[in-house]
Formats: sequence, structure tokens, C-alpha cells
Amino acid sequence: MASERDEDRGGTERAADPKVAAAIAAAEAAGAQHGETVRVDSWIWAVRLVKTRSVGATACRGGHVRVNGERVKPAYSLRVGDEVRLRHEGRERVVVVKRLIRKRVGAPVAVQCYVDNSPPPPPREAVAPIGVRDRGTGRPTKRDRRELERLRALNSLSGPTGPSSPPGPGSPEGRSGER
Repeated sequence: MASERDEDRGGTERAADPKVAAAIAAAEAAGAQHGETVRVDSWIWAVRLVKTRSVGATACRGGHVRVNGERVKPAYSLRVGDEVRLRHEGRERVVVVKRLIRKRVGAPVAVQCYVDNSPPPPPREAVAPIGVRDRGTGRPTKRDRRELERLRALNSLSGPTGPSSPPGPGSPEGRSGER
């Protein structure tokens, strides 16, 4: 009796597998044949690392895609075993190509086309936006606004009110003899 139940459970688990298996078969049919290659911009789009192929091509042209440590153009030919590094949306993805595909596939199938060696994404608390005010506190005062501008200047590389700029006549450092 227990073995029949186990078989029934196995049957329900296998019911989802034929869909994935069919998707994998379709991806293999649409993929490159043995010894063929695929464009890097097309592959990173097909395995869902970027949203559109044009975003993948733009990333390649901008130097954000590296294959085996070298910057590549969008038409670079990928092979199985290549390491692809993609800087996208504030994080770096490091993947090793397991299977070459040309057409975009579902997420469960796409994950099987590469090995993800990416570092974990930063925690959400560490990426808190600067200058967000609490709800209901009203408009910022002149003092609050100046403090926000000072914080933003410290975080930007070359801000107009950065620490290296000389104090102007309106800044607190420039008003030494007033009052």
C-alpha cells in the first residue's frame, strides 16, 4: 500500500518533469549543434541574464561583458566551458557556459544552461537610499536641504559642493565674521 502511494507521488512529481523535459528538448533543438558557436549577446539574453538582446549588445559595447577575462564585442562566439562575467544593474554575474542556446527559454531551462559562480547580492539594508525622509515630516527646511546636499556630495565622486571645493560666500565656512 505504501509503495503504491510512493508511486502515485512519483507520478505527480513526474507530471511536472515532462514539461521541463519538453522545454529542454526544444531548447536543445533550437540550440547550436555540436562544435557550433553562439553570439555572446544572444546567449546572455537567451539564458535570461539581461532583459533584451539589445541590452546585451549595449553591455558588450560598453565593456561590461568579459569572456575568459577579455572584453568582447556582441558578435563574439561563445563555446561550452567559457566563463562569462557580466556587470549589470549594480552587481557582477559570473557564469560558466554549460549549454549553448539561441532562443530565449523559460527560467527553469535557462538555469540549466550555465553554472552560476556569482557572489551573493548585497543585503537590501546595505543599499538604503540617501536622503529619504520619514513620511509625515513635511517639507525639508533650509538646514535639512543643505545637509542632504552635503551628504550627496560626499557620496558622489565630483560633486559641486564636495569636500575639495573651496567654501563659497553662502556656505557656513565662508561666513566667519557675520553676526
